[in-house]
Amino acid sequence: MIIPFFWTIFLRRLIQNPKKVVGEYIKEGDTVVDLGCGPGYFSIDMAKMVGESGRVISVDLQPEMLEKVKKKARKQNLSQKITLHNCPQDQIGLDQDVTADFVLAFYMLHETPNHIKFMQEVKTFLKRGGKCLIVEPRFHVSKKNFHQVIQDIKNIGFNVLGNPLKKGGRSLLVSV
Repeated sequence: MIIPFFWTIFLRRLIQNPKKVVGEYIKEGDTVVDLGCGPGYFSIDMAKMVGESGRVISVDLQPEMLEKVKKKARKQNLSQKITLHNCPQDQIGLDQDVTADFVLAFYMLHETPNHIKFMQEVKTFLKRGGKCLIVEPRFHVSKKNFHQVIQDIKNIGFNVLGNPLKKGGRSLLVSV
């Protein structure tokens, strides 16, 4: 049976509601980075959460995904709050002046060629005391592999704040 698109979105909002997944970590005025943003599922809601004085930087490898974010942002009058960044294959590549209050890596860390190098780069733009939420799909990332990722992230110098529940997968909250 094929599920109509409307129901797919409805079910995702029920299971991975952006306000429930990231809302407790974002406040008005924050700078938020959405790594591997895809078509902007989280970016759009996060742009609403940061209010008039905040901003969201939507990062993706695929220009066509960023184009989708751009269209959604325009449609919801959020274009001024969302900066689109097309990253190269092997790095995030944000400007050196970017400092983030919150970083989201949802279902994407396992897609990077080198998660250690990737997280070392995240550490360069995450503010001291800022938070990074990593959520990985249980069907792609085993418990054993996720525990190795946690150890690697600790070794880089991140502080592990916990493994929040009900985020839609294997979750890790860290700070610097």
